[in-house]
Amino acid sequence: MNLDANSSTAPAAANLSFARWATLLGLLTAVGPFAIDMYLPALPALATSLAISSRDAQISVMAFFASLGAGQLVVGPMTDRWGRRRPMLAGLAAYTVASIGCATAPSLEVLVVMRVVQGLGACACMVTPRAVVRDLYSGAAAARLMSVLLTIYSVSPIAAPLLGSAVARWGGWRGVFFALSIIGACGLMLVALVLPETRVARSGTRPLWRDVRDGYAELLADREFVAVAMLASMSVSTFFVFVANSSFVYTAHFGVSPTRYAALFAVNAIVLVAMSRLTTGIAARLGLRRAILVGSSVQTLAFACVLVLFWLGIDSLAMMVVGLAIGFGINGVIVPSTFVLAMERHATRAGSASALIGTFNFAGGAAVVAMVSAFADGTALPMLAGICTCALIAFGLAWRSSKSAQKR
Repeated sequence: MNLDANSSTAPAAANLSFARWATLLGLLTAVGPFAIDMYLPALPALATSLAISSRDAQISVMAFFASLGAGQLVVGPMTDRWGRRRPMLAGLAAYTVASIGCATAPSLEVLVVMRVVQGLGACACMVTPRAVVRDLYSGAAAARLMSVLLTIYSVSPIAAPLLGSAVARWGGWRGVFFALSIIGACGLMLVALVLPETRVARSGTRPLWRDVRDGYAELLADREFVAVAMLASMSVSTFFVFVANSSFVYTAHFGVSPTRYAALFAVNAIVLVAMSRLTTGIAARLGLRRAILVGSSVQTLAFACVLVLFWLGIDSLAMMVVGLAIGFGINGVIVPSTFVLAMERHATRAGSASALIGTFNFAGGAAVVAMVSAFADGTALPMLAGICTCALIAFGLAWRSSKSAQKR
């Protein structure tokens, strides 16, 4: 693995080994997802405590997704201009304060506002690690580190619901948000004490809004970048639909306990971790584009089989857990491959590219969750239909991207 020939990044990279970079960036990336997954087992209790419906409770999930997606559009150019550390420090401070606000929220309205702020603070933890990967590595090395980040990132759906379930039994749903504030404070200390700067801040008086405008105009004019970023968004959205609806489907429809739900939820992450470990080998053998196309094909087939079986009346929890785990596990190949492919040609705007991909992912996820929630009835069918639709769109984009590349 070779470092990019960049004088501003080489000294920082020399301070940490590949394994330490992977661990550090993976832990920081997991801060945001913990805010999604950790309180899922307590979501029904939150609805009861605030005297709201299950559909209203999902607004807090959608609010976090939307702010996490939109906020990245500003954070990305900030990291390109002012370096990687300062936006991370500011974001984690906001995340910590907002988590305390969520824990003390007296109503749904206050909770939603605090979730928006929490999502905005978490943006830096989503954008910056991917930009740092592009600062330090390219090609196969970048693909390897991106897949390692996804592996560490994927531990959060295993640990977060289990930890959230334990905390909720002790301190209720409010205790979960207090725990998230502690996680945010730990992340803040980690950045302050350990993370080196990998991009020197740019000098000059050019307004930030012009950097934002010009950077995104360049990225959006790149059709290949847009196509791959949208593909990633639809693949990730399959899991967002599951995140927003699974707690109600598992507990209300199938009657499982919060603890068992957390364990079943973790099955998806375990398979995802296993598949992400194979990403480097699969990409090397097939190439990034073909690996994405094959992965999208398998993912769509797995989700379609589960949907058809449920539509035919085979209402089996075991079948759904296995089928969804296979489909979500394929994201371990699709997601890191799409990120590397999309960012490969935009080294000078790595932060902006990372932000735009992240915005596509989370804004798209929020839109899909909103549409699926309109049809939610407590059964598995609306959730499965939403998941399958996202996978089918992702497959269409992968097929079209592959054909366009062949023509070029």
